[in-house]
Amino acid sequence: MVPRLVELGHEVTAVSRGRREPYQPHAAWKQVRRETQDREALEADGSFADKILALSPEIVIDMICFTRDSARHLVEALKGVVQHYLCCGTIWVHGHSEIVPTTEARPRKPFGEYGIQKAAMESYLLEEARLHGFPATVLHPGHIVGRGWPPLNPAGNFNAHVFEILARGEKLALPNLGLETVHHVHADDVAQGFVKAIQNCKAAVGESFHLVSPAAVTLRGYAEHVSAWFARKPNLRLLPWEQWKESVSEEDAWFTWDHIAHSPNCSIGKARRLLGYEPRYSSLQAVYESVQWLIEHKVISI
Repeated sequence: MVPRLVELGHEVTAVSRGRREPYQPHAAWKQVRRETQDREALEADGSFADKILALSPEIVIDMICFTRDSARHLVEALKGVVQHYLCCGTIWVHGHSEIVPTTEARPRKPFGEYGIQKAAMESYLLEEARLHGFPATVLHPGHIVGRGWPPLNPAGNFNAHVFEILARGEKLALPNLGLETVHHVHADDVAQGFVKAIQNCKAAVGESFHLVSPAAVTLRGYAEHVSAWFARKPNLRLLPWEQWKESVSEEDAWFTWDHIAHSPNCSIGKARRLLGYEPRYSSLQAVYESVQWLIEHKVISI
């Protein structure tokens, strides 16, 4: 996102804890002011919003807001000051899928602490925009992938060994019938969505948008395509959930349950219509880049 903003002529300040370098090197970072701030610590003493105000922002892009209180702390300070406030949400605000593809207009039925808190944050921001004129937009990414991002795998968790199993043609067990869905998005398409919202501020304010690939994939279909990348025939075993969860670690089982219980399948029609959002990557194309990065950095061995 930062290189995109710099190339469009924006003066960019990046605020972070300063614990890592950008995901990808880019000459644009030489033109970026970098501020080191610990949001959690500063919110605890009530000074985070003042730190952001001191930077004299016209547009604030908030990638790490997770609760209603955190959003309110910043919004109260930014009222009447900024032209646009863009906040990163999550497709988890929907809870489990009902009618697919899910649109932004569907009632929120989140479950789990993360989804519940993000839904409350979204509700607050859209209310502030629609009732009080605060220029807020909420953008909901799917499972972010690309070079440098550990990909959500065909078993619905983040164990990179799953890709080694498929690459070698070994047997991989999937839960149930493997027909639950996951919905990835390339990191650059997420960046595109935020930039499009800035460029179409009038249409974006007071609205939320999905930022995902054009189509979700089933676990089984995902596994079959990954096998094909390595010229292997899929060697899959389908197990009832109670049996499958005993075959993996407790952590892997937790992540898989969280993903298959949601089974996201989201529409990008609204973002296309109002923002001109057009993802460059399908889910599988985006994951392919992640897997190539894992191989190049010897995270997995095939």
